[in-house]
Amino acid sequence: MRQMQYFIKIVITVLLVVGISEASKRNQYAGAILASLPITSILAISWFYYETGSKEQTAQLTSSIMLMVLPSLAFFAVLPYLLKKELSFPAALGISSAATFVSYVGFFKILSIFKLV
Repeated sequence: MRQMQYFIKIVITVLLVVGISEASKRNQYAGAILASLPITSILAISWFYYETGSKEQTAQLTSSIMLMVLPSLAFFAVLPYLLKKELSFPAALGISSAATFVSYVGFFKILSIFKLV
């Protein structure tokens, strides 16, 4: 039964990613809107609740996700900047990912100073 659940999760996730990619080819704004929706979070929260049945744990997960949105924004600031500066896509993607990692590390340091983690 668990294997079927994993299979269903994978199929739904793949369909969403491919759907967003295809929509983006036809209309950038439609793709951007779809990609900006918290689809991944909605799926993860739904799977989590389905598997745990715990509203309290699901609420905690949701709060944590909301908090982690802040450092992830570094990626969306750095990537377009680097692409506009004519950096290759793989290099820009790597640097943007590294900048996001650094943002998460800094964010966790700030949270630990205030004893929030």
